[in-house]
Amino acid sequence: MENYFNYFTEIEEHFQRRRGSLLLLSTLDWALIETWREAGVPLTAVLRGIDAAFDKYESRKSRTRVRRVNGLAYCTQEVMTAVEEMQEASVGASPARGKEEPAPGFEADRIANHLESCASALLTATLTGIAEEGAHEMNQRLRGLATGVRTEQPELEELERTLTVLEEKLFALLLATTAEADLTAVREQASRELAPYRRRMQAVQIRQIEQQFLHKRLLEKYRLPRFSLFYMSQL
Repeated sequence: MENYFNYFTEIEEHFQRRRGSLLLLSTLDWALIETWREAGVPLTAVLRGIDAAFDKYESRKSRTRVRRVNGLAYCTQEVMTAVEEMQEASVGASPARGKEEPAPGFEADRIANHLESCASALLTATLTGIAEEGAHEMNQRLRGLATGVRTEQPELEELERTLTVLEEKLFALLLATTAEADLTAVREQASRELAPYRRRMQAVQIRQIEQQFLHKRLLEKYRLPRFSLFYMSQL
């Protein structure tokens, strides 16, 4: 968890530096970052991939006119290459094993506050039917987890797995209660935004990004937070 604490902001800022502007990342870009995070792609590999993609772009730009890089998806192929190179370099390596300590930024009070904030958001969301019922149950579950965190140092990986399961249940409820037309519109938007990058991605990557795109849009629609500890406020 310590390696991914600033995963999203590090990638965003690095991409902006290489592009030379403060272009805000799109929903598609954030979905791609989330896909990398869930796949366990090291932050270092993502940053190396971004550098490699822009190095190639700048080399081509010096020879001919090319369109400006307008999305993180442009870097996908180079990120995957960086992952493969890091894996090859680590073959035979024997990482040192030491006593694990809690990652900075994951203090008990901070985690508990995050869980309580998520619980409160569930009660203020404009949900109906089974989604509303499920939200009330998750509210109680998150508050129970927050109480446990305040009384005993949490096992972070186990807690994160629990939050992942709760998120999956929430997404299932949102998909079941959102109008078909709204879901279709979001999927079509994802398809349009992915179109320029499809040749640079594998089919499984495209499916994962489309799913993350849909999830992010649903959370935005109902003003719901992510439960994962990676989305805790840095303040």
